[in-house]
Amino acid sequence: MPTIYDLKPKFQALLRPFCRRLAEAGVTANQVTLIACGLSIAHGAAHLMNPGAKWVLTLLPVILFVRMALNAIDGMLAREFGQASRLGAILNELTDVISDAALYLPFALIPGVPALLVVIAVLFGVIAEMTGVIGVQIGASRRYDGPFGKSDRAFFFGALAVLLVMFDTGLWSTVLIAFACALGAATIVNRSKMALKEVSHADT
Repeated sequence: MPTIYDLKPKFQALLRPFCRRLAEAGVTANQVTLIACGLSIAHGAAHLMNPGAKWVLTLLPVILFVRMALNAIDGMLAREFGQASRLGAILNELTDVISDAALYLPFALIPGVPALLVVIAVLFGVIAEMTGVIGVQIGASRRYDGPFGKSDRAFFFGALAVLLVMFDTGLWSTVLIAFACALGAATIVNRSKMALKEVSHADT
C-alpha cells in the first residue's frame, strides 16, 4: 500500500552531500538520532505548557520536517559510513515512538479536540511500529507498509496543526482524528499480513 515513506530515497539523495560533510566532521548516527528525539521532546514540552498555542502549532510542521531530515541522515550515516550498531538499531526504534508520543499526545490537551481519540491514534502508531519490528522476529524484513506509517503520521499531524491555527475545533477535527485512528488500525493489520506473506513466500 502506498505511503509517504516511499519518497524517502529521493529525499535521502538530496541530503547525501550534507550527510557526507557530517561524517567527515565526526558526527555519528547515534548523535543525530538523539538530537532528533531531543528536538521532538522539546517541542512536545512547549506544547504541554501552551496547549493549542498558535505559535506552537505553526512551528510543528517545521519541527516534523527537520525531524524527518535528521532521521534520514542518521540512517545514511549508519548504512553508508559504517556506523551501524546494535545500540543504534535500538535507539532508532525507541526514539521514533518516544518522539511521536512527545509531538502528538499534547494535541489531547487542546480544548475541543477529542482527547481519547488522540491517545488512541498515538497508541496505534506505537503498535504499528512494534508490528513492523515483529516482522524481523518471525523471519521477515522490518515492515514499513502503510497506509499510516511514521511519515504519514507526521504529515497528518502537521496538517492538523495548520488547520487548528486557521479554524476553530469542531466536528471536522473529531472526524479527522477518528480517521487517523482507522488508518492506524489498518496499518497494524497490513503490516502483520505483509510480514506473514513474506515469510510464507520464503518458505515455498
